Amino acid sequence: MDEQQGNTPERADERREGEHWEREVLAELAYAAVREQRRSRRWGIFFKSLGFLYLLVLLLVVMAPKLSGERVTHGKHTALVELSGVIAPDTPANAEDTIAALEAAFEDKNTQGVVLRINSPGGSPVQSGYIYDAIGRLREQYPDTPLYAVVGDICASGGYYVAAAADEIYANRASIVGSIGVRMGGFGFVEAIDKLGVERRLYTAGENKALNDPFLPEDPAQTEHLQSLLDAVHQQFIEAVETGRGERLEPVDGLYSGLIWTGRQGVDIGLVDGLGSLDYVAREVVGAERVVDFTREEDLLRRLSDRIESAVVGVATRLMSERVGVQASL
Repeated sequence: MDEQQGNTPERADERREGEHWEREVLAELAYAAVREQRRSRRWGIFFKSLGFLYLLVLLLVVMAPKLSGERVTHGKHTALVELSGVIAPDTPANAEDTIAALEAAFEDKNTQGVVLRINSPGGSPVQSGYIYDAIGRLREQYPDTPLYAVVGDICASGGYYVAAAADEIYANRASIVGSIGVRMGGFGFVEAIDKLGVERRLYTAGENKALNDPFLPEDPAQTEHLQSLLDAVHQQFIEAVETGRGERLEPVDGLYSGLIWTGRQGVDIGLVDGLGSLDYVAREVVGAERVVDFTREEDLLRRLSDRIESAVVGVATRLMSERVGVQASL
């Protein structure tokens, strides 16, 4: 009966072999589909990566002059360098970047004249001195390329220190110029902590290490020493202005007292040579109306690196101070 119904052992083996073959074929088809998908995905990633690299290379080619701090110029032009904001090592108006921009401006063979456009209330006398000295060096190195300072809203203190190194200074009639002086400030909290019942604890090695500490009474000898420092820096400032401006300065009372004047008043007393904007100086004074900006753009990679370094140092300092229990400073 089993043989008539086809249920013999031989037929059962044939069916099992057939089903096994079908499973192998299906598995092979499935594997082939997976391999094809993987292959397609790999090619997709390859072409996407290739496209990304192409765009990256294209971007680098376009941005290369800016990334390198260089400017590609064609034809005669007036070179512009901006000095904007507080003059300090950690600001856009730092000496290193400003000097590098000035050097690039002078070195360009198409530069007919350099304009240093200043809009600064001042800042570090050291940074200002660096820029002043660099301008003097560049003027000697490139005697046929004049440098003019053009004042924006304000050119005071360290800003005017820098401007004094220029061949000529131009300003708007309402610009603020001057403030030829030096300052150092602070606060005194001696009576405040006494009223609050706060006990001051300070440990030093060196009798003057707590110089100008706001929680200690003023020491006449220390105050005299600080004043001598300010006077010395002030005299350097005066000498720089007199060297740069020469006989153009009028003997005005308070000229070196820290007073400020308008651009119009500055012309009358010799702090300013004339009234004019960047466009006016480029067109009428330099004689090259086209302006090319040589100002160095902020290096984002360096800025990020500096911030990471600062954060790491800060964390390490806090950890050390927590372990020692007291923090010393230079």
